[in-house]
Amino acid sequence: MNASLIALALSFIVVYFFIPVIIKIAKAKRLYDEPDERKVHSRPISSLGGVGVFAGFIFALLLSSDMAQSGHLPYYATAGLVIFFLGLKDDIMVIKPFKKLVGQLIAAGILVHLAGLQITNMYSFLGVGVIPTWLGVLLSYFLIVLIINACNLIDGIDGLAGLLGLSICTLLGAYFLFCGSTANAVLAFSLAGGLIAFLIYNMQPAKIFMGDGGSMLIGLVVAILVIRFINFAPGSEVLPLKASPAIAFSLLVVPLMDTLRVFAIRMLQGHSPFRPDKNHVHHLLLRKKCSHQQIAIGLTLANTSFVLVAFGAAHLNVNLLFLIIAGLFFFGMGLVARTSVSFKRGGVVFTKSATGAASARPGVIQAQGVVAETN
Repeated sequence: MNASLIALALSFIVVYFFIPVIIKIAKAKRLYDEPDERKVHSRPISSLGGVGVFAGFIFALLLSSDMAQSGHLPYYATAGLVIFFLGLKDDIMVIKPFKKLVGQLIAAGILVHLAGLQITNMYSFLGVGVIPTWLGVLLSYFLIVLIINACNLIDGIDGLAGLLGLSICTLLGAYFLFCGSTANAVLAFSLAGGLIAFLIYNMQPAKIFMGDGGSMLIGLVVAILVIRFINFAPGSEVLPLKASPAIAFSLLVVPLMDTLRVFAIRMLQGHSPFRPDKNHVHHLLLRKKCSHQQIAIGLTLANTSFVLVAFGAAHLNVNLLFLIIAGLFFFGMGLVARTSVSFKRGGVVFTKSATGAASARPGVIQAQGVVAETN
């Protein structure tokens, strides 16, 4: 049997039977994520689902590594171990952003220096081709940390991070499998199988959350797959894709662009980019009275549609394809915010919702669904 299918099945089985055990233990020990004004759930729920996802991933990856005949998989597992325990500690005992960043850089260092995970060529993006080793190392560190945090920050409602991670891993796993890159396919399906099982318990109403341990693990695996794809796709003998950087961008457009958008909003308001708020795209859709399930499925389908556009237009110039994908994203964000109209009168903002109901609050500015208190 194909190593990728074995990895998929093993990961699914482990997570499917392990998650109920975690739920019982969390209930007995009262290991819950308590609701507060920033969170969207209203009852205590365990955020230790990442323990099950990691167990399924590492079990499938290590058992399939010999069949995949790759010396890199043990390094992937080691980096995954670092990022999982970092996230688990943050789920149980909240750690400062700087310490979290240090842990992410350690995991990135294992991948870059031991597994050889480096960007070597930009394939004409911004007119750049082969890049110096030092620049490739810095760019690889940046991308790994950025993707980890993007996947972590998009995990704000039931099922969203899991569905996005599953979609990305399945698409890339299928591409690598089709092109005969077994090791990369095994990595993708080792996570995909576990996410399928986890989503059974995580779709609204969620019985468990994946927590930072799970969302950052998704980010790490996706980062590995994306960088491998960028380097592998242009030279593939089966299905060469010269615009691989733009296609890789399309795979991450929803979590990546949403993260950059929210960081920009926070900094423009004079706050730290890591300051928690409710300005993410899923928060905007919640304010439109969409359900968690509608948002999770809708954003995943939207992200997948960007990928299909990118694959269909892969013959275009890589820079043009980047602009098309980014433009489509912001066009979609404009549609999300279109139903809210705000105007300010004497320090008071009147907001008209999609239902036609009007409300007013002093000292509040609302623009494109983003709410910020003013002094």
